[in-house]
Amino acid sequence: MSELSCLYLSKLWIWKGKIEMGEFSHFNASGDAIMVDVSGKSETQREALATGNIYMSRECYQKIQKRDMSKGDVLGVARIAGIMATKQTSHLIPLCHNINLTKAEIEFVMNDVTSSITVHCRVKCQGKTGVEMEALTGVHVALLTIYDMCKAVDKRMHMEEIHLCQKKGGKSGDFTYA
Repeated sequence: MSELSCLYLSKLWIWKGKIEMGEFSHFNASGDAIMVDVSGKSETQREALATGNIYMSRECYQKIQKRDMSKGDVLGVARIAGIMATKQTSHLIPLCHNINLTKAEIEFVMNDVTSSITVHCRVKCQGKTGVEMEALTGVHVALLTIYDMCKAVDKRMHMEEIHLCQKKGGKSGDFTYA
């Protein structure tokens, strides 16, 4: 690292080998990536809800609605894929803890006006760390599955507005996206 180089990683500053820790906890004092130690935390009920949208052509949207896509029931497969993804989050995101989920559900909302589908993923656990990443992973994989099953009809589909809507439990308290 040159003397003038500076790297900012969410309230963690590395400059000339000096590190100042802020609220960002995935780095140790040397600047190495670490898995956060949650052993001292109490188990509490935790819940997260994430959402995202996929926009598509009218033709593609209607094929999904009528269950007329050549690969089969798009939303049924996307639901299973999203639920399975919530359980695999720690394998996909390097520093995530392996969490014993107590609930994972995927819901779809069809929007005839915009030819879009909204995916909602709600995840719960009794644990020492939150389930936000699991809910977001469930949304992403459900959306990607819709894309994969429909790309022969519409390669121009796009995903937007993927975000955490709500989080409950834990030391940092509740959060609602406003």
